[in-house]
Amino acid sequence: MIKIANLSFSYTEGEPVLTGINLELDHRSTAIIGQNGAGKTTLVKLLKGLLKPFTGEIKIGNIDVKKSTAAELAKIIGLVFQNPNDQIFKRSVLDEVMYGPLNIKMERERAKGNAIAALKMVGLDDKLDINPHDLSLSEKKLLCIASIVAMDTDIIILDEPTIAQDYAGKQKIKEIIRSLKEKNKLVMTIIHDMDFVAENFDRTIVMSQGKILLDNDTRHVFSRTDKLLEAHVEPPGITQLAKGLGFNETILTVEEFIAKQ
Repeated sequence: MIKIANLSFSYTEGEPVLTGINLELDHRSTAIIGQNGAGKTTLVKLLKGLLKPFTGEIKIGNIDVKKSTAAELAKIIGLVFQNPNDQIFKRSVLDEVMYGPLNIKMERERAKGNAIAALKMVGLDDKLDINPHDLSLSEKKLLCIASIVAMDTDIIILDEPTIAQDYAGKQKIKEIIRSLKEKNKLVMTIIHDMDFVAENFDRTIVMSQGKILLDNDTRHVFSRTDKLLEAHVEPPGITQLAKGLGFNETILTVEEFIAKQ
């Protein structure tokens, strides 16, 4: 779905943020991990068309991102911001979720139907007339996810989706990701929650100092403690526990751990 070739980017000349990025992204759910400053957010902004490559190219299908506007790309790739307050601006929950679909010229009735379905998916369909700013931070995050889901884009990127979420909120986001995957959407995330990555994402890309350090299926990535150490990333807690107890294989979830007992 996405092909990135020889991509480099700098905010300031002589201070590269991304260097020589080559990636091909398919329908597998994909997590991009790495310490702060690794280049994750910059890469996502380039995919969304919010920034333009310094050198190299990004293609989404047959679309050249460098030659497209962010408005044009909004029909195929959606981004849920890390801070929901940077995304919310309407006066009712329903209007907030309908804004994106209407902005990409979706017919009003379809936009409303998509919005209500997305709000039901995130558990906010009983708050249609509430001012979004009166929601809790957790609910605001779910509202922003609904706003992008309602646009029905082929690609959805979640920036730190588990921030401010309790157990129930995380479970809700897991269900949303599962549903989107079943619809053959490419779901991507940039995230620091390794437990959530292990439980929900098929592929993991490790970034460090603006480069791709490791790219493979998630189980393989979390088995490479040498590369994770280099990127200053710790494996999921259950993975570390299993290794400490002498397990030979890489365990990703509590369920797997219990099954091996």
